[in-house]
Amino acid sequence: MLKNLEVALSEKKITRSQVASILGYTRYATISDKIEGKTTFSFDEALKIKRAFFPEYELEFLFAKEELQIA
Repeated sequence: MLKNLEVALSEKKITRSQVASILGYTRYATISDKIEGKTTFSFDEALKIKRAFFPEYELEFLFAKEELQIA
């Protein structure tokens, strides 16, 4: 699970549907599967999410498999 991404989305009140839209997906479940670790984000997808929503965070932090502390 990508806990840091999930927390960051929650803090900014960004929905999984918004993330799906940025990436061109029509299914909300596709993004849920990726955040929950059932499938993975491609590098390009991760960059799009970071650039669109989280320019203040490091890519490594957002997509870390283990939870890291927000500084």
